Amino acid sequence: MKNITLFTKNGCPQCRMTKNYLRTHNIPFTEHNINDEPQYISYLKDKGFQAVPVLEADGLTSFYGFRPEALKQLAG
Repeated sequence: MKNITLFTKNGCPQCRMTKNYLRTHNIPFTEHNINDEPQYISYLKDKGFQAVPVLEADGLTSFYGFRPEALKQLAG
């Protein structure tokens, strides 16, 4: 199983959909909410991201946004 980290923020529909997908498919993940943990904002900007959700698998940045097909690959 991959080690998944999900970066989110409050009031983000794509973040909510991504979390729901992961939970529904029993994919464990660690969440970092940039509203509660603002130190991750610069981390994400350093990696070139300006929007969330951002999902990293095994420490490698996989993608940002709600992408059901990419999430399906994680579940498989």
